[in-house]
Parts: sequence; structure tokens; C-alpha cells
Amino acid sequence: MPRGVRRGRFIGRAAELAALQQQHARDGAVLLPVYGRRRIGKSELLVHFCEKKPAVYFAATQGTAAQQLRSFLITAADSLGTPLLADVHATGWEQALEHVMAAFPRGRRQVLVLDEFQWLCESSPELPSVLQKLWDHRWQHERRPYVVLCGSYIGFMEREVLGAKSPLFGRRTGQIQLEPFGYLEARHFHPRWTVEDQARAWFICGGVPAYLKAFWEGQSLEQNIISNFLDVDGALLREPEFLLREELRDVGSYTTLIEAIAAGNLTPTAMAQHAALPAPKLMYFLSNLQRLGYVEKRLPLVPGRPSAKQVRYAVKDPLLRFWYRFIAPHFSAVRRGPPHEVFQAHLKPHLESWFGAGFEALCREALPKLLDAERVRTSFQVGEFWSSSAQIDVVALRQDRWAELGECKWGTPTSLASAVDELRAKVAHYPLEGATPQLRVFTRKRFAGKPPPGVRVHSLASLYDL
Repeated sequence: MPRGVRRGRFIGRAAELAALQQQHARDGAVLLPVYGRRRIGKSELLVHFCEKKPAVYFAATQGTAAQQLRSFLITAADSLGTPLLADVHATGWEQALEHVMAAFPRGRRQVLVLDEFQWLCESSPELPSVLQKLWDHRWQHERRPYVVLCGSYIGFMEREVLGAKSPLFGRRTGQIQLEPFGYLEARHFHPRWTVEDQARAWFICGGVPAYLKAFWEGQSLEQNIISNFLDVDGALLREPEFLLREELRDVGSYTTLIEAIAAGNLTPTAMAQHAALPAPKLMYFLSNLQRLGYVEKRLPLVPGRPSAKQVRYAVKDPLLRFWYRFIAPHFSAVRRGPPHEVFQAHLKPHLESWFGAGFEALCREALPKLLDAERVRTSFQVGEFWSSSAQIDVVALRQDRWAELGECKWGTPTSLASAVDELRAKVAHYPLEGATPQLRVFTRKRFAGKPPPGVRVHSLASLYDL
């Protein structure tokens, strides 16, 4: 049994399960692409959905077309309880799919999941056209087919399944792109930890289930960092390399670029100088990293349109942000070890200050939940603000002409009054343009006593109580 979350325990994904079930209940055939990045939990979601249903869930592996066809028929025979299906001689995917669909119990939905679809297409590039033919000539006119095409390569799925040039374009009845868990769902992987350690794990792992599971609840956070990132056989030591190699070429240039951003080079000019990349190539690489959700382009949130000169880029993916800040620059030391000494020398002195940016992201994610709890019913945008004079960690511009302006303190401020004074000094540089400011202070520890008038104070624990 793997460490951490015990086998068989399914966490979260209520909205995605509801979407799958809604498609299952519709009166007609279903063709549903499901995609998302590596380790996001697609397979676990689909296996969970298929439980207690007549279903064929086929997880492809890289191999020849003949081997994959044999494996598919054997899997279908086992899933449907029809041993003779395993001995069917299929000359291609069209024949194999027709045999499998015919083997489902009469009158029941024909739930067919083709997982790691990109590997099937690698050995059988005609498969999307085969599915198009079956859909156009038969399946779309029937009520029972429920076909899920699942893939981890986002670029492949967007190009070969969802793209305008794909044979399957325009035929899907829905689509699901799995995103990482938010901080509230992520806490359920470590329910016995303090909220501070639950937050720290989210700052490092983000909401990727496989990464959260790698952090074993029976160890301290420090021990988990050491065992996953600093041991030579650590589960997450080479994960960034695997992520980039799955989707991108010229991994070395992308690595250099991400490391430049993680080190604090946030503008294209600073990145180009650090990574020694010409501007056109730099923007091409940034575009690809944005498409995959690994890097994001940011502008300060202000009334009206911000200046393009204020653009910044940030590493959006928490694991990449952690790895390129702490592991990549010290990879030789990691290989030499010992792991505990590497942690003490290169990570521990800087971790708590690094967690501050993660806390800011958590507070921005929590703000819509706070506004909902406060019965704010107007629409709003959430972001942050920076200028040459001030940086405000949390900003929300509301349609009712209120501006939410927040300061985040992961470290312990001298006093609540000092934190409020610091925020007010920053707000003086914010272009309110007639909006009414609502000031908020977010802190890791709970403060005793009443906050000053016009200021709302939120502790980390209160954000987890939402």
C-alpha cells in the first residue's frame, strides 16, 4: 500500500463526477474528452466513475498497434465477463471497437474509456479517423455509447482531439479539463496535520493529487521535503524534468527560463539577460509555458487598463516554483548529499520567507469565499497591485465600486497596528478612482483583540474554516 492516503480513498472532484454523471444521464450518445496535466488524477477519477457500471476502462501503454489491440480485447473481456472476446481476431481498431461495444449488456450504457489516448494514436495514427467514422455512421444515432478519450499530453489533446484540424472536431458532447485542487480540497490529503503544515504542503505541491499523496502524513513536513526532493531516489526529484519532456522540445532552454523566473527575474528584459535568449525565442517559450499552465503573465489590477510596461511573469505551478528555486540551483549538492545537511544548508534558512508568496496566492484564492460568506453578491476581479511605490498582495475590484485591498503576513508582524499602518501607507499609492476601500489583513497567526475600524483581519485558520 502506498504511503499517505490509503488505497481506495477518493478525494474531491465532486464537480467533475457530477459532469460525468450528467453526461451519463443524457438521452443520447456521448463523446467526452477528459484531459489535464500529468499526475492530476484523471485516471483515478475515471476509474471511480466506472465503479458499479458496465464499463471498459482501458489504460494504454506505449507499444505496437497489435499489442495494444490484444490488450484492449483482453481488458474488455475481463471487464464485461465475456471470455470469448479475448480470443477475437481483430484486424484493426474499427473491428475491435465494434466487437467490444456489441459485448455490453443489452439495454445498458456502453461506457468505454480509452486512457492515455495519445499512446494509442502514436502507434495507430488512424484511430481518430476510425472513431470519427464510427461516430458519424453509427454511434451518434444511438442512445447507449458513452466514449471517453483521456490524455495527459495537453498539447496533443488540444490538437488531435479538440482542434479544428482533428477528425473528431465538433463531435464532442462535452469536455472536462482537470485542474489542480484548491487549498481547501488539498487539506483532505493530510487531515491530521496543522493548518500551517497543510498550507505549506499546498505551497509546495499545489493541488496535484499525486504530489500531495507523496507527502506522507506520518512524517513531518521537513522529512517529506527531504525524502521526496533530496534523496537520490526521491519520488519528486526528477518530476519537473518529466513534466517538461512530455510536452516540450529544447528542454534545456525552458529549464533555464523557468529557473530565471524562479530566481526573481520577472520581466522579459530581466529574463532575456539571465537566460541569454533573444526576444523572439523568449516570447515563444513563454507562450508555450503559459499554454501548459506552468507560467503565467501578470498585470497589476487597477481600474481601467494597466500599462503594458508593468507586465510580470511568474512560475504558476507551485512544484516547479519550489524545485527551480531550491533544487535546481543546488542539484550537485543534492546528488552529493547527505540529504539532511543539504536541507539545513540550502533550504531551511529560506523556506519560511519563500512560503510568503504561497500564502499570498492562498489569500487571493480565499477572497471570493470570504466575499460570498459576507453576502457580497456583485461581480469582481481578484489580483494584486504593484508600482514603483508600493506592492499590495490582494486586490479585488468590485462592480459596486468597492475595492478590496489586502496585506498578507506569513511571518509574525510586530503588532496588528503595525501591519495595518503598513497597508494604509501602500493604499495611499493605489489609484482608487472613487472606489471605497475595504482593508483586510491576512495573518498566519490569529490576533487577539478587535481590529481597527474599517479593517478586517483573517487568520490562516479562519481561511480554512471557510
